[in-house]
Amino acid sequence: MFVVATQLGEGLTLHTDFYELNMMNTFFEQGISERNAVFEVFFRDLPFGSGFAVFAGLEHVMDYLNHLKFSEDDLAYLQSQTDYSDAFIDYLRHLKFTCTVKSALEGDLVFNNEPIWQIEGPLAQAQLVETAVLNMINYQTLVATKAARIRSVAGADPLMEFGTRRAQETAAALWGTRAAYIGGFNATSNVLAGKEFGIPISGTHAHSLVQAYGNDYDAFKAYARSNKDVVFLVDTYDTLRSGVPAAIKVANEFKGKINFLGVRIDSGDMAFISKRVRQQLDDAGYESAKIYASNDLDENTIQNLKMQGAKIDIWGVGTRLITAYDQPALGAVFKLVSIEDAAGKMRDTIKLSNNAEKVSTPGKKQVWRITRQDDGKSEGDYVALADETIDTQRSLYMFHPNFPYINKTVKNFEAKPLLQTIYDKGQQVYHTPPLQEVQAYATRSTNALWDEYRRILNPQDYPVDLSQRVWDNKMDLIKAVKSAVADREE
Repeated sequence: MFVVATQLGEGLTLHTDFYELNMMNTFFEQGISERNAVFEVFFRDLPFGSGFAVFAGLEHVMDYLNHLKFSEDDLAYLQSQTDYSDAFIDYLRHLKFTCTVKSALEGDLVFNNEPIWQIEGPLAQAQLVETAVLNMINYQTLVATKAARIRSVAGADPLMEFGTRRAQETAAALWGTRAAYIGGFNATSNVLAGKEFGIPISGTHAHSLVQAYGNDYDAFKAYARSNKDVVFLVDTYDTLRSGVPAAIKVANEFKGKINFLGVRIDSGDMAFISKRVRQQLDDAGYESAKIYASNDLDENTIQNLKMQGAKIDIWGVGTRLITAYDQPALGAVFKLVSIEDAAGKMRDTIKLSNNAEKVSTPGKKQVWRITRQDDGKSEGDYVALADETIDTQRSLYMFHPNFPYINKTVKNFEAKPLLQTIYDKGQQVYHTPPLQEVQAYATRSTNALWDEYRRILNPQDYPVDLSQRVWDNKMDLIKAVKSAVADREE
């Protein structure tokens, strides 16, 4: 498993918000740190106006949890910055992760208002991991989703990830590259990501090569002398009058000595230029040479270029992918849904708000993906309490949690639990498959969706329905909390 060195300490245990530690201290001092608690991660709105999201970040979370330990250096720092008691510091010193974790798998499609990651165990431990888990899942799910959207419009065209130089530092570049691959990209320009994650690497050359020689021909000839597989960047000076003619001339001179894969364009009207470039290459007998394109591409630009008949074969996407350019955050949250009371009984909890969408759904839950038996197409997700069972031999009544009159009865279906056990009382029981398998799984998951949910513009809302027990439990708890608040006001 790949570990990104932080260069800031011995691990990521202190990669947390200060208030998490302050709450842990409160739980410890008040004697409730070991009470059993359940937290769930979910997000409220799908990113990019998309009809789905692609889950990613689990591998990074697992690496973090496997190294969750307070070092002596960590503890010394906390002692210098806080008034934590020696007893609490000693508690942190001997802290060992013993929680049970269930999660969607990388490559799973996930949707708003359903749990996608769940932790159960001692309250203090479960609280500690909130910040890091959200940090990893929020970002990587964003990038994987963006990549899947780009893949949906690119069709079978190869996609190259070129975003490292625009990423928010090294960890984002590396883990973002991995997420992009999960979402459907074919290769990356990042050599370290290629080495650590087994992702194919790909690259051409920069404008500086041409600038160093002062003209396209000499630069391309020098590049051909030192590289076997060549793609020439042809827009440094004049794409059609200088760049492409020089590329063709060098390809002719080095025929049999190099693999002339094609040319790359990085500026200008790409629809118009690509058509002219294609004509020049074909006229010279290089019908199999590919045209690579880059320059702030995303799913919208690629879709528009295809609609204009652009002759582009391979797409290099950087900034707008690795930074999730048009969606700064996924907005996933980490909420307590159940906790052990003083009598040792689990008590469901809820967070209320004047905003209906911010009211949490109480209780430990499982998400069931309901699909048709005949073709595997999705019917929606069914959020049930963890102890509920789904009988596929009987019909299933599904209804919209906010608009119950929107409902349906499903027959001849299959039900797959979304949340899989990753850790059982601190012991890792799940191991991430090879990344190529994760990507293939993500592709299959996406293809199982109806086109109406996958389309880029104004997708249909995917059904995420609550079971009757979950809905009743939520309504009962809302009523109980409001009644208790009213009693205190009297």
